[in-house]
Amino acid sequence: MRTTQSGEIRGILFDKDGTLVDFNKTWFGITLELANMAAKGDETKAKALVEAGGYDWEMQKFRGGSVVAAGTIHDVVDLWHPELTLEEKRQRIRDYDDYTVQEGSRRAIGIDGLHATLEALVAKGFILGIATNDSEAGARATAEALGLSSLFTVIIGYDSVARAKPHADQLHLFASKTGLLVETIAMVGDNSHDLEMAHAAGAGLAIGVLSGNSTLDDLAHLSDAILGSIAELPEFLEKRAESLAKSD
Repeated sequence: MRTTQSGEIRGILFDKDGTLVDFNKTWFGITLELANMAAKGDETKAKALVEAGGYDWEMQKFRGGSVVAAGTIHDVVDLWHPELTLEEKRQRIRDYDDYTVQEGSRRAIGIDGLHATLEALVAKGFILGIATNDSEAGARATAEALGLSSLFTVIIGYDSVARAKPHADQLHLFASKTGLLVETIAMVGDNSHDLEMAHAAGAGLAIGVLSGNSTLDDLAHLSDAILGSIAELPEFLEKRAESLAKSD
């Protein structure tokens, strides 16, 4: 039976939006369209809803940790439609989920170096997965649209588990489905809730990336390492493994 060295990473669980996918280029238009639907064509109200969801009109980007950047469709519906009954909210969630599955995959723009990075990691023997606060169907559709499906062993959405990020459920499900020990899994994400999940689950590494909406200050206190984007991940893990080997 293969033994696992202390500190060895064998699996990598990626957040999707802001980590694999350019968040603002992919999601700003979709969010504005949903807000226009919610506002029934009132452009001023729609812009206010987008801003409430976390969009900074001056910076032209969503703020890290905001409802749209870090939350689920449930959170968006709760924010935008507090007047709805529970059943009306459930229907609105289904409607928004259907829309985002279709449009999120159709408009998805990958982070620079996406394919080459993931292919390099798979070639090195890492087991890859996605854990997102988007729906599982949305994550699968996006992976398919970007030609990434074969590179991921497990794809997990907010609706795949009882509790979404920052709870530990998604990382624990990845460990269960792959047979990996949680301490051999690295969680990679652009928002604090990704890294909070890593800590809650006992992951081996919590790696922040600055390719999304969060700043260095947002992530520094939660990260074991911070990279510009996932393109730096293969070299980082290789150097880390070399350092661990020398210390043994």
